[in-house]
Amino acid sequence: MPPVDVARSLLDRSRLKGGIDDSAGYLDLLSDSAPPPSVSQRVMQNRLLARVYEGYWRPMFTRGFSLGGRGTADYQRDLIDRLAEPGARRVLDVACGPGLHTREFARNLTGDGVAIGFDLSKPMLAQAVRSTGSERAAYIRGDAHALPFADGTFDTVVCFAALYLINDPHQVIRELARVARPGGAVAIFTSLATGVSAARSVRKLVQAVADIHVFERDEVTRSFADAGLVDLDQRIISQGQFVSARKPL
Repeated sequence: MPPVDVARSLLDRSRLKGGIDDSAGYLDLLSDSAPPPSVSQRVMQNRLLARVYEGYWRPMFTRGFSLGGRGTADYQRDLIDRLAEPGARRVLDVACGPGLHTREFARNLTGDGVAIGFDLSKPMLAQAVRSTGSERAAYIRGDAHALPFADGTFDTVVCFAALYLINDPHQVIRELARVARPGGAVAIFTSLATGVSAARSVRKLVQAVADIHVFERDEVTRSFADAGLVDLDQRIISQGQFVSARKPL
């Protein structure tokens, strides 16, 4: 079965608010009913950025979290390698952008395994479709605050470098946990308030000017625990944090 059809079969129709448009090569569940994007989200909907995101923007941005070093990129590479288990597995990559990590997860899959990239940005998803070859990857445009899948659908759920751009990141974390299967993995990478950025006044300024949320040290781990996730692991690297956990059996 083609990956896009596998993705379609995983949709929970009771959670859909309208039709499905597949004319662009991905499943668009929003059509013209998309929630209004934030300032930072509007940047991510730029066509030029979508084209240069993987080659230039993302590496530069990731290095910025490590203050110019490679710590963030190296740990993310190791984490993805651990999570990208082979087999007929289901992986959800929320805020996938142009599909870099979606394709990485898809390469180890077999049978009806599928990696689904989920994003709000049409230009990013169009670039993801262009960049995806024969991998077991498919893409969906939707709202991460209300994922269109039944509880326990995915073996692995990730959201890298996006929670700080989302209007209600704690609601999204609840959704990530909800759609993970019992025993499944949930992992994110996001911002962290350290040094100067830890000052409340600075965080408020960043939020107001750039519309980017800077998380306190225990804010994300607390949200993971509140969502019912266990075996939490937080890895802090300079200005960022990786948090991974498991949904209990």
